[in-house]
Amino acid sequence: MSSIEEIYRSIPPVTRTYVTLAVLTTLGCALEVVSPLKLYLSWTRIPVQPWRLLTNFTFFGPSISLDFIFHVFFLARYSRLLEETTFRGRSADYAWFLLVCGTLLTLTAPFVNVLFMGPSLTFAMVYLWSRRNESVSLSFLGLVNFSAPFLPWLLLLFTVLFGASATVDLLGIAVGHVYYFLSDVYPSLTGCRLLETPRWFAAFFGPADLTVPFADAAAPLRT
Repeated sequence: MSSIEEIYRSIPPVTRTYVTLAVLTTLGCALEVVSPLKLYLSWTRIPVQPWRLLTNFTFFGPSISLDFIFHVFFLARYSRLLEETTFRGRSADYAWFLLVCGTLLTLTAPFVNVLFMGPSLTFAMVYLWSRRNESVSLSFLGLVNFSAPFLPWLLLLFTVLFGASATVDLLGIAVGHVYYFLSDVYPSLTGCRLLETPRWFAAFFGPADLTVPFADAAAPLRT
C-alpha cells in the first residue's frame, strides 16, 4: 500500500506546489499564524508587501471548511489532469499558463473588487481542461450525462443556486477562454503563437523542458 509520502510525490510538481501552498496558507490562517488581511490583493500595498501578488492566489478560506475542501478538490483534480495530459512532460509550459492567467486576473481585479483570485484561477483550469477534452463524457450524480465543455457552466449554475456571487467564476471562465483562444484558435488562423513559453522561464524547470516545443505546441490546432 502506497504511503502518504509516495502519493504526495506522485502529484506533478507544479500542481503539488500550488496545492501545498493553498493548504499551508489556510492552516496558517486557521491557526491565526497569519491574518487574511495580509494576504489579499491590494495594489496600494504591493510596493511594500509584494507577496500579496502570490498569496491572494493561495488563500481559499480562513479555515478548513466545506467550501475550502470543495475548492481545493477542484484545484487539485483539474490542475493535475492538465499537468498530466495536455502539459505532460512540460511543467514550464503549465507554469507559464498559470502565470499568464494569474496576470490577467490580477489586472482585472481592481475593476471587479475581488480580493482573492485562487477560485478564479481554478475555474480557468477547469475551462481549459473542458475545451481541450471536448469529447469526454461526464456524469452528474449518475443521472445526467453531459460533455466536458458544459462543466464550467454547470459549476457556475451551482454557484448561483447556492447564493454565491458568480463574478469570481465568470472571471475564471473569461480568462480561461482568452488563454484557450490565443493558444489553440489564434495559431491555427494566423500561424503565430503569442503565448510561447520564454526559454529563460523554461530554464528554471531543467533541461527536459528546454528540449520540448513551447507554448502548447502539442495542443491540437483548430481549423
